[in-house]
Amino acid sequence: MSATRSSVFLLAAAALCLAGVACAGDGRSPNEQELIAVLRSDAPEADKAKACKQLAVHGSADAVPELAKLLGNERLSAWARIPLEAIPDPACDAALRQAAAGLAGRPLVGVINSLGARRDAGAVDLLAARLADADAAVASSAAIALGLIGGEAAAAALRPAVAAPNPAVRNAAAEACVICAEGLAAGGRAADAVALCDLVRKADVPPQRVVEATRGAILARGAAGVPLLVEQLRSADERMFAIGLSVARELRGPEVDAALETELSTAVPARAAVVVDALADRGGPRARQVLAALAERRVGPREVRLAAVRSLGRIGDEGGLAPLLVVAAETDADLAAVAKTAIADLPGQGVDQALRVKLAGADAAKLPLLLDLVGKRRVAAALPDVLAALKSGDTAVREAALTALGETIDLERLNLLVERVAGSDDAGESAATLAALRTACVRMPDRDACAARLEPAIASAPMGTRIALLEIVGDVGGGRALGVVNAAAKSDQEPLRDAGTRLLGKWMTADAAPVLIDLAKTLPDGKYRDRALKGYLRIARQLAANEAERVAMCRTILGLARDDADRQIVFDAIRGMPNADAVRKAVEAQ
Repeated sequence: MSATRSSVFLLAAAALCLAGVACAGDGRSPNEQELIAVLRSDAPEADKAKACKQLAVHGSADAVPELAKLLGNERLSAWARIPLEAIPDPACDAALRQAAAGLAGRPLVGVINSLGARRDAGAVDLLAARLADADAAVASSAAIALGLIGGEAAAAALRPAVAAPNPAVRNAAAEACVICAEGLAAGGRAADAVALCDLVRKADVPPQRVVEATRGAILARGAAGVPLLVEQLRSADERMFAIGLSVARELRGPEVDAALETELSTAVPARAAVVVDALADRGGPRARQVLAALAERRVGPREVRLAAVRSLGRIGDEGGLAPLLVVAAETDADLAAVAKTAIADLPGQGVDQALRVKLAGADAAKLPLLLDLVGKRRVAAALPDVLAALKSGDTAVREAALTALGETIDLERLNLLVERVAGSDDAGESAATLAALRTACVRMPDRDACAARLEPAIASAPMGTRIALLEIVGDVGGGRALGVVNAAAKSDQEPLRDAGTRLLGKWMTADAAPVLIDLAKTLPDGKYRDRALKGYLRIARQLAANEAERVAMCRTILGLARDDADRQIVFDAIRGMPNADAVRKAVEAQ
């Protein structure tokens, strides 16, 4: 390099340093420079630990030398390994390998773990040598690290370790072999993965390792693993049966479906029922066909049929509707209930359309069931058919239609239910209509518009109906509903005043507080005013935003106290408040 070019280079480097860009070895950003400076200093170890943590984000190869110096420190080694695992530079691998050659005990275990976490293929020979370490913790960590690194060299080192004299090392080596086998299988070396898993399955290792290896052996074999899968499904060992079910959900291919079908006809009922669940989890047309056939079948174990019905609701389509309808109409109450729930859960608008078609052409015997299902699925398009069913001369059909109407009616036609409630003379049908109206109202998205539909009937219906409608308005909630209930609480008709104050006393939004305080000011002494006081204080206790608001509300109501009985209501309420002592002192200090 010429003298001129050399001078230009030095000037440029100096300019970069002055601009805050670090020279090599000092950190490549201002943040990293400051953190490296902390590691080099006499700062407390707590500060150095924090610096290590931040270097996981801001660090580069420039920080590695200082971090490496901490790997032998019992207190800081783990902190230093955090950035050494995170920094994407081979300098970290080299530093960890160098440290592993000279450390022992817990620091060495930690460094080996970091080599595994970084999948450092260059550390395989070093780790293989450590498999024979006299410290079982070191040997075990070396085995796991080799499993994580994977590859044929790691597998070759691990095979003999599965027969190591120390049980802890054997266990770790077995676990590492399964991990390594997964990597081999993912890399297209299925035969090597199978050999490794089979080695573990035959070794003297804990049962959990055998279970893991069996899973790996089946998956690595693919379709050829189905016989081994079936062996687990028929095993007397519940752990092996469980891993068979698990693998049945993972392994693809029609051979698995066929094997599960066979097990359904040969397994004991309790096991066959969970095999049904596994088949359902696999999904697909064949699974739906098998489940539909099991659902319709009136012979065989009941628990298997129940499982099939439940599962068909989860994965079925409109093709599953027919068999489920058969079950839903049966006299076995449990089966029928499960079938109805399954129909309600069936995905797809095709199911809604099929139900509507069946409803339109059904006779009186089938109408209650179909109406129930239309309601459960909230098939809004079936509303005309539901309304038509209300004119039936069959009580069961009318009641089913009312229930379905509660689930399907829209706001525009809500008055149909309101008018039916107000004009019904049949006590039984009136109760069913009220229930339908309540269901419809609480699901309406526009609460104020819903309350507005109910308000005229509250003013004109017979008293018993007015109270029932007022209860529904309370369930609806919202600003319009609050006004309707407040008007009832101020009524000169005792039944309405009773219902209104009772509903306001349990109102679940804080906007009722001004209404209640107004009632506490204006109502005469007695139970209705007491309800207003207690309702206001309940809002203070449960819905106030903070302690200051609770104190202010308590002071407000205390200022309205007419006698000692009123004051006692306030202090009784305070006892149930968060930080009750502080609230009481603040209130008493007014």
